[in-house]
Amino acid sequence: MRIVIAGGHGQIALRFERLLAARGDEVVGLVRRAGQETDLRAAGAEAVLCDLESASVDEVAGHLEGADAAVFAAGAGPGSGADRKNTVDRDAAVLFADAAERAGVRRYVVVSSMGADPAHKGDEIFDAYLRAKGEADASVRRRKALDWTILRPGMLTDDAGTGLVRLEASTGRGPVPRDDVAAVLAELVDSSATAELTLELISGSTPVSVAVKSVAGN
Repeated sequence: MRIVIAGGHGQIALRFERLLAARGDEVVGLVRRAGQETDLRAAGAEAVLCDLESASVDEVAGHLEGADAAVFAAGAGPGSGADRKNTVDRDAAVLFADAAERAGVRRYVVVSSMGADPAHKGDEIFDAYLRAKGEADASVRRRKALDWTILRPGMLTDDAGTGLVRLEASTGRGPVPRDDVAAVLAELVDSSATAELTLELISGSTPVSVAVKSVAGN
């Protein structure tokens, strides 16, 4: 498979890229800053310089040409203000989905956040983040040209992955290692049977591959 990842230098994305490259997939990561390419090459991915806050739909669609799947894993990151939650976590996600449609890439996976909701209340930065992610998710859900899956992890940790998760429409809150989020993504891009599902993810007792097959009804 050829898989294009928005936010290719993110902590989850780099783990995801290593998994994909190790199994023989062709992996492309879109990065915002020059100098990030070295880390992607070390992970086995090709790096493409593309700032989703300023790129056009046509430019991004060009990078998606010939892809079997598109994965949105970009984020404004900690320390960013409410404005960038909108320009990255919302607007860039919508742009990437627009570009996937234009390029004819049906399989589309989003790394969202537990609690994402367009109607989320509150004036803190994290409240703005949850609204932005919720608005982006709502935009994706309306698209008939995409076989989309939205993944909403719980509290992310840097603990070593266990390969054991709980993946359901609603899990309740809990932590999950970034390693295990990446492992679930690697299964999801292969499983179009999870299309049109919004899934929450926390640590649990079910092996990743079994958890994905279970929600896919296999």
